[in-house]
Amino acid sequence: MSEEISEQAPFAIEVVYGTPTRQEIISCTVEPNTTLEQAILASGIVEEFPEIDLAVNKVGIWNRLAKLTDTVKDLDRIEIYRPLLADPKEVRKRRAEKAKEEGRANKITGGRV
Repeated sequence: MSEEISEQAPFAIEVVYGTPTRQEIISCTVEPNTTLEQAILASGIVEEFPEIDLAVNKVGIWNRLAKLTDTVKDLDRIEIYRPLLADPKEVRKRRAEKAKEEGRANKITGGRV
């Protein structure tokens, strides 16, 4: 019986978002069976950072991607991710091409000269 009561009690979570100049960690208490979306809205972080669009931004729990419909658990850390400015593969490809043009890389293998 005590397990039922503890499962139904509100619990603490954190909602995290950051920009290059500002980071925010908001602790809040939510009810059991709360979804990620409900928890994010309840934290008030969307008012702090109006650029957050839950239809666009990906979210995760402890650095693992999650869906807005997933339920949160006690002590979860919900993270809201910003979109990437550049595709890492494209950046690496451009850097390799530049190295080949400048003679810092072998034009055939791409390795060091």
